[in-house]
Amino acid sequence: MKFKGVITGATGYIGSNLLRYLLTQDWEIYIIAQPEFGYSNIEDIKDQIHIVEYDKKVTTLIDFFKITNPDVVFHLAAAVISNYKPEQISILIESNILFGTQVLEAMRHSQTKLIINTGSYWQNYNSDEYNPVDLYAATKESFEKIIQYYVDAHNFRCITLRLFDVYGENDTRPKLLNLLCQIAKDGTTLDVSPGEQLLDMVHISDVCIAYLKAFELLNEDSNASNCIYSVSTGEMTTLRNVVLILEDIFETKLNINWGGRSYRDREVMLPNYKYQPLSNWKPTINLKNGLKRFKLKFVN
Repeated sequence: MKFKGVITGATGYIGSNLLRYLLTQDWEIYIIAQPEFGYSNIEDIKDQIHIVEYDKKVTTLIDFFKITNPDVVFHLAAAVISNYKPEQISILIESNILFGTQVLEAMRHSQTKLIINTGSYWQNYNSDEYNPVDLYAATKESFEKIIQYYVDAHNFRCITLRLFDVYGENDTRPKLLNLLCQIAKDGTTLDVSPGEQLLDMVHISDVCIAYLKAFELLNEDSNASNCIYSVSTGEMTTLRNVVLILEDIFETKLNINWGGRSYRDREVMLPNYKYQPLSNWKPTINLKNGLKRFKLKFVN
């Protein structure tokens, strides 16, 4: 059976990788995109998908869902702004709460009742039941409460995947891992925190599989209504140890100025370990093998 899915946030890093993966699994894919963000991550596969351009009107989304009635929505769209400025509050609210709620409302007017939502371990600082690390995490938490309304009132069923530290060799974002690999190549120095925070790093390939497994679980188990699962290796390591692994892979000493930068306010030193794991999924790429892939990218 060929499934029909909608992806929000498909032009971002995780979303574009999920899109490519689902295409290999013979899915028919629609994406809801905002043209101003561009299509650089998916330019080569645009002719294989259906694109719905979001014009900020819920009626546009309602009309789309009424016509297509997809099997599931993979909701990945989000504005990730950790050190926000006051003028960015509206971006966080519109991207992380308003847009998602409009998608839910549009689904209500169709036969689509399944949604895979994307959460973050930043929603639970110190592993507390409610303690978002920052406003970004608070908006993600707020949206989950809105999902609960649609579950209770309109028979939606949802799985939220709480993601940990997602990495991959095809990530072009200026993330710390890319910066570390760059200094391994060019020998420059990088200021970082003291490096004792624990990380749970999951390769993007495994993350994409987790989204598909979440859909399979939701589709096959009618008792699953609104569940939260972690996408985690369960193997935490310090940033200092990540550097040691990279030094071994690149066969060079990295010029790290440990403590050159302070920890962020409310730095997550220990990721939440209380989430229930996704039962039908296990990671297949361990950290060392995942990091080895970066050498091909940065050395060649």
